[in-house]
Amino acid sequence: MGVAIRTAGAADRELVVRLLDTAFQDDPVSGWVFPEAEHRRRKHPALMAAFTDIVLAAGRIDLTEDGSACALWLSVPAGHDEDEDGPAQVRAAVDPENERVEMVGTLTAGIHPADRAHEYLWMIGVAPEHQGEGLGTALIATVLDRCDREGLPAYLEASSARSRALYERLGYEILDRPLDLPDGPQMWPMWREPKS
Repeated sequence: MGVAIRTAGAADRELVVRLLDTAFQDDPVSGWVFPEAEHRRRKHPALMAAFTDIVLAAGRIDLTEDGSACALWLSVPAGHDEDEDGPAQVRAAVDPENERVEMVGTLTAGIHPADRAHEYLWMIGVAPEHQGEGLGTALIATVLDRCDREGLPAYLEASSARSRALYERLGYEILDRPLDLPDGPQMWPMWREPKS
């Protein structure tokens, strides 16, 4: 039985924010950005809201029909320059005193490949009670099938060993070396060439 997937719209914003907040509360990178648990509970939803708003405006959010999983995608053209002010703007909106909000955006922008057009999986979130059911795979596979048909590569940064293993099963390979967050966890930039 397949997973019903639709494109999220503005009316789904709060659902997507809640889903991402729940899915990433215990993520190693979220824990690094907001090391104190109570502070993370208060500020993390605003970070997920900022990400959701960026992708609703410039990309696409795929959402399972039951609202238990979502994937945030951006189509990145060849030669794309990252918005140098973007991470600072997110920090100002989310948690102005927290330099790590800006730092994670700046560091990931610095390793993002710019030479070829690609589909960028910015985030994928699955409700904790539905993890391991194949929802993430279904969300990603839909886009990767299109990438294969169109000869388009795909890119992402894995934020945990568990997610890295999923992406490797889907054909992504680690680019160069991991990104070591200062005094924190690793992130793995991963690239997938289209399958013929």
